Amino acid sequence: MEKKQVWISAGIILNAEQDKVFITQRAAKAHKGGFWEFAGGKVEDGETAEQAVIRELEEEVGIHATALEHFMALEHDYPEKALKFDFFLVKGFEGEAFGKEGQPGEWVRLDELANYAFPEANDVVLEKLMSL
Repeated sequence: MEKKQVWISAGIILNAEQDKVFITQRAAKAHKGGFWEFAGGKVEDGETAEQAVIRELEEEVGIHATALEHFMALEHDYPEKALKFDFFLVKGFEGEAFGKEGQPGEWVRLDELANYAFPEANDVVLEKLMSL
């Protein structure tokens, strides 16, 4: 059976000082439930990764991204699906980030990210982020 291919665009939302990042916790019933993540979601047909991340951040955390910088692209295979990610650093936005869909959200210092459990697909992203 062909594995489902999913393209995801996620935003690494930085505060003005760029020493903290806003992360949200996945719903318990979701894939990788209970883990922390960078807000984002599926890239829809006809969208660019950049358009998708702007839309998803408005839907999930209530901000409008105004300054984006591509951070990294990666692919990760889970037994049930193949994921392709584009991560963007969000260096400017309008509004106040919060869990708009009722999910917990927190501003976390970059050097404390290791204390939070993320899905394993995020490991390389976290390593690169913590070295900024």
